[in-house]
Amino acid sequence: MSIGLDDVIAATTVMSHVDGEAGRLIVRGYELDDLAAKFSFEEVLGLLWSGFHGLPGDDIQAELGRARFEAFQLLQDSLPLPGQLSAIEQLRYLLSALPDSVDVARQPLLAVAATGVFTAAVLRIRGGAAPVAPDPSMGHAHDFLRMLRNEVVPAHHAKALDTYLVTVADHGLNASTFAARTIASTQAGLFSSVVGGLCALKGPLHGGAPGPVLDMLDAIGSEENARAWLTDAVQNGERLMGFGHRVYRVRDPRADVLKRVAKSLREDANRIKFAEQVEAAALGVLADRKKGRVLETNVEFYTALVLEALKLPRESFTMIFATGRVAGWTAHILEQLDGGRLIRPQSQYVGPMPTPGVAAE
Repeated sequence: MSIGLDDVIAATTVMSHVDGEAGRLIVRGYELDDLAAKFSFEEVLGLLWSGFHGLPGDDIQAELGRARFEAFQLLQDSLPLPGQLSAIEQLRYLLSALPDSVDVARQPLLAVAATGVFTAAVLRIRGGAAPVAPDPSMGHAHDFLRMLRNEVVPAHHAKALDTYLVTVADHGLNASTFAARTIASTQAGLFSSVVGGLCALKGPLHGGAPGPVLDMLDAIGSEENARAWLTDAVQNGERLMGFGHRVYRVRDPRADVLKRVAKSLREDANRIKFAEQVEAAALGVLADRKKGRVLETNVEFYTALVLEALKLPRESFTMIFATGRVAGWTAHILEQLDGGRLIRPQSQYVGPMPTPGVAAE
């Protein structure tokens, strides 16, 4: 038995391979660095969906653009949103309204499109503004920022978000992907499986860490205060947000990709330079105070910096993560449906056993 299923192989997949010892992420035969440098988000969708019958071929950008327009039309039927829900709960509400009657071959496209369209709409509504209709001619990341801001988006901002979506598109059998595959194995349908993935991602131990990275930077305040603040935090047993990972025993390769993205945004008015100083101080404190443990920078640290520099609110960070990770969810769902079986692990009972001859009261 492995508590937390560490090192348990629960599926075979062609989607991605996470090598925690070497710090490698391979997606469909490509190293992450190559993928992030050479592929758009739409091209990654094509890569992940490759080989599944009936899905779009070469012109995924156009197909995804049309699916965004379809998602926006469906959005109108679900408004107004329940005001007592948080932002991510409102996204969950909208995704749960996607109808299973949609043609099965179009469901992966609609799920990806709707996650972006609904996220932008939720954020605008929560800011007191009306949702903005998509532009099907644009790339997914570019159109997302346009729908959110309702203004012309600088090309380097669109590129930064596109690279982020590529970087987080798939990452092995993580908690949300496993949840999506488990639901898919019951043949509950693709949309139900995606909603299950989102529900798992919502948890602070999975997709909710980038926001607290910014809370930490707020508390530190200045470069001069960094080492003392971080030292006190570690001595008091607090976790430094954005450092350490369940799988990686060396630096998270996604952190390096996103650090380069952050540098591309550094000339804008933001605190990326300050965050780089905090990162250096944190790694030094962890090396001094946590000897024998490898606690390197993980994906959440530079996710927080990139998304903040793109002027995205903190409450949106997990939703933006989902906007990229839905690519992997849909691919794993298709793979599970293509050749998998009902996922039904066993448990080890450790409760009391009935006493022979004693009737229950």
